[in-house]
Amino acid sequence: MAKQLDYHTIHEIFTRFQAAEAEPKGELEHVNAYTLLVAVALSAQATDVGVNRATRELFKIADTPQKMLDSGEERLIEHIKTIGLFRNKAKNVMKLSRILVDDYGGEVPSSRAALQSLPGVGRKTANVVLNMWFRMPAQAVDTHIFRLGNRTGICPGKDVDAVERAIEDNIPAEFQLHAHHWMILHGRYVCVARKPKCGACLIRDLCRYEEKTV
Repeated sequence: MAKQLDYHTIHEIFTRFQAAEAEPKGELEHVNAYTLLVAVALSAQATDVGVNRATRELFKIADTPQKMLDSGEERLIEHIKTIGLFRNKAKNVMKLSRILVDDYGGEVPSSRAALQSLPGVGRKTANVVLNMWFRMPAQAVDTHIFRLGNRTGICPGKDVDAVERAIEDNIPAEFQLHAHHWMILHGRYVCVARKPKCGACLIRDLCRYEEKTV
């Protein structure tokens, strides 16, 4: 775990991220808050590419909780059976759809507590929805951010909760809205797990990683 970077260095890192891509976007395809929630819930232990492939046709027929309930669990399974843990995920999607219809008028709530009370929705999923749809500065820490935060010193922590707190405590407020997207994309495509592409990294001179590649 790298030592926490100072405020000025972190500010410079995110200034560069912002200059390279002012409005970073998540890669899960969705058309509304509900399809985003479902896509994120399905993405646990799966790739965004795989989820998008599975949901592209699904969301054409079931883009609201009621439509999902009307189409039924077996039809949902047919669409998502290429995704890991698809049976359990299908059950959760049907359950959360029923709760949204019965308790929230078919709308996705904008409260983290309400989101986390839904079947199959953990803190990371809730934070993604709050950030991407409701544009709140919520930080969803995935494996890419955990690795990047600890490797670079941007937001080190022993677990995802500690990394999330480090993001909130150490990244300047002006960058909080897009912070997790910049880090996810950088971790996914540049600061990769096995052999980081340090030669192509725009923050190489600011990073604390000692085993930089050429």
